[in-house]
Formats: sequence, C-alpha cells, structure tokens
Amino acid sequence: MHKHRWIRRVIRAFRHDSTLVALAGVSLVASAGVLATAQREPLPVGAASIAAAGWPSEEELAAHERPAPQPAVSAAPPAETLHVLHGTLAAGQALARALAAQGVEPELVHQIDRGMRPVFDFRKARPGQSFWLTQDADGELLEFRYQTSALDAYVLRREGTELVARREEVPLRPQVARMAGIVATSVHDAVVQLGERSQLAHDFSEIFAWDIDFSREVQRGDEFRILYERLYRDDPEKGPIYVRPGRILAARYEGSTGDVSAVYFEPEQGRGGYYRPDGSSVESYFLQAPLRYSRISSSFTSARRHPILKTTRPHHGIDYAAPAGTPLWSVANGRVIYRGWAGGYGNLVKIRHEDGYVSYYAHLSKFAAGLRVGQSVQQKQVIGYVGSTGLSTGPHVCFRLTKDGKYLDPAQLGDESGPPVSARVLPTFRAERDTMLAQLDAGPLLTVDEAL
Repeated sequence: MHKHRWIRRVIRAFRHDSTLVALAGVSLVASAGVLATAQREPLPVGAASIAAAGWPSEEELAAHERPAPQPAVSAAPPAETLHVLHGTLAAGQALARALAAQGVEPELVHQIDRGMRPVFDFRKARPGQSFWLTQDADGELLEFRYQTSALDAYVLRREGTELVARREEVPLRPQVARMAGIVATSVHDAVVQLGERSQLAHDFSEIFAWDIDFSREVQRGDEFRILYERLYRDDPEKGPIYVRPGRILAARYEGSTGDVSAVYFEPEQGRGGYYRPDGSSVESYFLQAPLRYSRISSSFTSARRHPILKTTRPHHGIDYAAPAGTPLWSVANGRVIYRGWAGGYGNLVKIRHEDGYVSYYAHLSKFAAGLRVGQSVQQKQVIGYVGSTGLSTGPHVCFRLTKDGKYLDPAQLGDESGPPVSARVLPTFRAERDTMLAQLDAGPLLTVDEAL
C-alpha cells in the first residue's frame, strides 16, 4: 500500500510540473541511445505522450491493489516446436554438401532438389547465396528458401499435402531519409561521398533535366537537398539490410543558374510525377541537351570557319563533345523520319515532333538496336551513340533543330511545360507539398569533409 501511494504522488507531480516531464523525456531519449547521421538522416518518429507511454491512471492503480481473479481454464499447450537452420554457400561448395554439413538427411536433400527443379537448377548455385530450411517437430519439410540475390528468392513451401515451388521477389520496406550537401566537383561525387549509391544522383539529375544542364552548369558551392526512400529487406538472421535508394519524394538545387524545387505527387493513385511548388510540371517539351557531354565544341552561329573544309559558313546547331559510345537520346517525343548515312553528317537520325519541330543527331558511331524509320520514340529514349563519322575531327554529336523548316538555336528554346496539377486535387497537392518541403529543409547542409 505504501508503494502505491508513493507512485500516485509521483504521477501527480508529473501532471502538475512540466519541468519534470521535460527532464523525464530527456532522460528517456538519452537512455535510448538515439543516433543520427546528418548527411543521411532518417526522419524522426513522433514522440509519444506520457499517457501513451504506459503510465498508469489512479483507477488502474486502485484496480491493481485488488487481488487479480484466477483464470477459470488451464493455459493453452505450447506451440509446436519448429526446427530452422540457415547457411551460406562457400566457394566451391554445392548445396547438397552445405546441407549435409548441417545434418540434413540425404533423402530430404533429394526432396528439396526435386521439388525446386521446376523453378531453379541448383547447378547454377553460386558462392555467397543463402538458404533457410524449416521443419516441424517430426522432421517434415515445411519450407525451403534459397536466396540468389538481394531481391530474388526461390521457395519450396508446403501447402496442404503438397510442396509448391515458386520464384518470389523479396519485399522491400521503405524508410524515409534526407540528404543535404554542398557540391565540390559534381552532384554525383557529392552524393557518393556522403555515403549513398550513385543511382540517387542519377535520379536527382533526371528530375531537373529540363531546368539544369548538369554537364556544364554545376559549380563548386552549389547546394542540394534530397528527401527520399531507402529500401530495406528483412533478413531472418541479420535483420534489416539496406538494398538501394528508392523514390525521391522532394528535391531542391540552389546554384548559379537559380533555385529549383520539386515534389513527387500522384494526381491519380499509381500515376505520379514531379511538380514545382506552384503545381506546374517540371517536364518541358524539350530536354536541355540530347546527352551527357564533356563540353560544347561549337555553338549555334551564322558564321563559323569549318575545321575541315576551311571555309566560313553558318553552323546551325550545337556540337556536343563526348567520349565515343556515349548514349544519345531524343529531346522530345516524336517519330523517326530518317536513319542512315547522310554525307558530311555521317550517320544521321532525324525525328519529327509536334508543332512542326524536327531534331537532327549527326556523326553517330552507330544507331540504337532496332531503331527504324516510322518508329515512335519517347523523350530521353536512346536513339544512337556518339561517334565521329562524316566530316568530323573527333567524337561529338552535331545537334540541330528546325521549326517549319527554319533552323533554331537549341539553347534558346522556350520552357513549355507539361500539364499542371488539376484544380480538383490542388488542395491535396498543397498539403503534401508543405509536409515534404518542411521535411526537406529540416536538416543541415554538409560539405564532403564534414560528412567524412
């Protein structure tokens, strides 16, 4: 009784003294040992209130003082004991030998091999691949799982009286994270040196491909922020294992060309895209460039001395220098109207777009596999590869653009965007935008040295 009266006095003190509540919260966080990495910071989970954390009410204390009623029935029998074993193939080790080393009978090994044969041939097993075997108390096989990669597994599972084999994709569990950094050399290098996969840098540059030419417009000191999903798989032995970055939820780039932001939004379930904070689409009719290039070797001009012909003549295009074999893509949706040799242009592809536009891609080393005249192509679809065919002094692509037969300077194209967020879902978009941008801006910026 004295013990319970003391507990009630403690609770009353917490209820009437906010300082004690704050001190208790600090003590709980410190004892939990919470750690965060500034460069790739998982988003915090909302703190629970004292009541939600399990503090008893006075009514619960009074009930606790009364003797608890005894159960009228006996406890349920213990669950059936399962036998589970796990292993990983060593170099030069066959699955049968790995199973035998853990005491699995040859008859069961044969049963597993025969049952899995329709979906996986164990002669293709490789070192480092893992397996899990589950048996009941009588030694009957319940499940055999064979993991060939981080995302692929083959399973033999008892369903009723039958053993059924199938290939399964390992489910990935997303966890929202944040990255914020300062560019020293490139966005790619900054993302990798902050501890993330290069895929995240690629996806980030894809979002802003219509606004920023990441080949020439990125400068030291530019800042970027990324709110994104990190995808994990659950390993029965090791727990959560990070697999790869997932979808980017919000992004921002602040550089010499200006500040751009984007958030992911689904106007319809399962169909999403990236939008600016005002609800306009980040996608424009034309991309900034048809490739990732090293430099511009010649710009659009009405008078240029030709490096081979040694005459002064108009150059109605932009020459993008890049290593031979660099992929080239269509700058907009369209239809192929020419694919072949074109004299001084060398290997040439011409694509007709809407509103009278035609784009030219010259001096290609080769065409994309299967590309043909009359074929529809999508924006950023690979159509060929950088080369030096025709009148050319080195590997590059000469990119030209006409409208109704008149040459245009590709660097002076307008910013005609895709469809914006519709008025019907604009309130939902604004709410999601505000939440994601607040999370995006919550963490500090880092230089690479600070991250390391």
